[in-house]
Amino acid sequence: MAIEKLTLLALADTLLAAEASLAGQVAACTRVFGASQPWAPPVCAALLARTGADFHHFSRHEIADLLRQLFTPAQEHDGADADADADADADAAPLVTVLPPVRRYCTDPPLRPPQADWLAALGLPPLHSVGALAAWLDEPVGALGWLADQWRLPPGEQARLQHYHYRWVPKRSGGLRLIEIPKARLRRIQQQILRRILDLAPPHAAAHGFRRGRSSVTHAALHAGRHTVIRMDLKDFFPSIQYARIVALFDKLGYPEQVAGLLARLCVNRTPTSALRERQVAEAVTWSERQALKSPHLPQGSPCSPALANLCAYRLDIRLETLAQSLGARYSRYADDLVFSGDRNFARAADRFHLQVAAIALEEGFRVNTRKTRLMREGTRQQVTGVVINRHPNIARDDYDQLKATLTNCVRHGPASQNRDGRADFRAYLAGRISYVKMVNAQRAARLQRLADAIVWR
Repeated sequence: MAIEKLTLLALADTLLAAEASLAGQVAACTRVFGASQPWAPPVCAALLARTGADFHHFSRHEIADLLRQLFTPAQEHDGADADADADADADAAPLVTVLPPVRRYCTDPPLRPPQADWLAALGLPPLHSVGALAAWLDEPVGALGWLADQWRLPPGEQARLQHYHYRWVPKRSGGLRLIEIPKARLRRIQQQILRRILDLAPPHAAAHGFRRGRSSVTHAALHAGRHTVIRMDLKDFFPSIQYARIVALFDKLGYPEQVAGLLARLCVNRTPTSALRERQVAEAVTWSERQALKSPHLPQGSPCSPALANLCAYRLDIRLETLAQSLGARYSRYADDLVFSGDRNFARAADRFHLQVAAIALEEGFRVNTRKTRLMREGTRQQVTGVVINRHPNIARDDYDQLKATLTNCVRHGPASQNRDGRADFRAYLAGRISYVKMVNAQRAARLQRLADAIVWR
């Protein structure tokens, strides 16, 4: 067909910047080509019939593709559906094989549909263009492009110009985890996106991680005193959330295509090859993990990543909570930690329940780490995020005894004798551990605090 893709895109840009009415669309065709077109009324009518009230929800590429279908002869369509579409549009959209040259390109942004009530209630900042986003972030447009497209740098310049620091830390379960820490300038931008956009969009109620007023203790307490507890783990939680999902999220929050794409690129990272070359890394990180890290993904260490991960898991939380409720069970999630609990009826379905959870997670773009799945029945230690929940939230006995012994030895022999790891501020370290015990069991924390107060610090 003689119609060029760039011509269709130019036409789509102008149509999306016009009102979604027949008169507005026909006038847009006239502006593009500098003269009225005899085919414009029937083609625009057919286009509006296909898109309906969602016209301005379509992207420029989707509109261009619909135009291509309307301009394509019926015999070039494949399959019965295409034949049906051709019959439906035969009277409304005459055959057009050549379009005149474009006389005027549209520089106006596409019109945005009215915000839904729930979206308007969030009060998100209106960022209708890349220029508006740059002004909001107090950065030049060119600087944002450089910060957002760091993975497109030539290989020789990546190490010198990359915007992240990389640090590998061991996992409790074995293997290594990559912490990707944004440098100061990018971190400031990500913190503003977090505070003024992401913090205003509430995650699902089942999410307990990275939320004010929620913690690992509230996550565990929800399942205290239950007959059966199932704990599951999502594999490679942050790296599994890729760039396309972040773009879709910002688009759902009402931002135009270009703004959503730039916001997403500011929040994701592609790990350079240099960070994956070390021998110990090559041995500890699987091929699939390396591939996820090489692709634009949520970096663990970015201020935005926890909030973005919670929002991207919204559909997962809805489906898993519905599944749990259908069996009379409870569900909550703390980052990648999934926990379900229920009574004896839930226990009878527990043997096949984990397969249903794994299937739902896979459909939502996540994978369950089956090696970490735990079924904890009544009578055994039920532990969630380090908290024992058999009757009520409590600190594990061995953890409590170990901390109590450390404090006792600090009183008897001095704190220096117990600082075997050479911590720079051992006093603050002990205070932090006591504070955590206080979150779980205030009475036990009071006993530890009395020991801490008796330590002589020099």
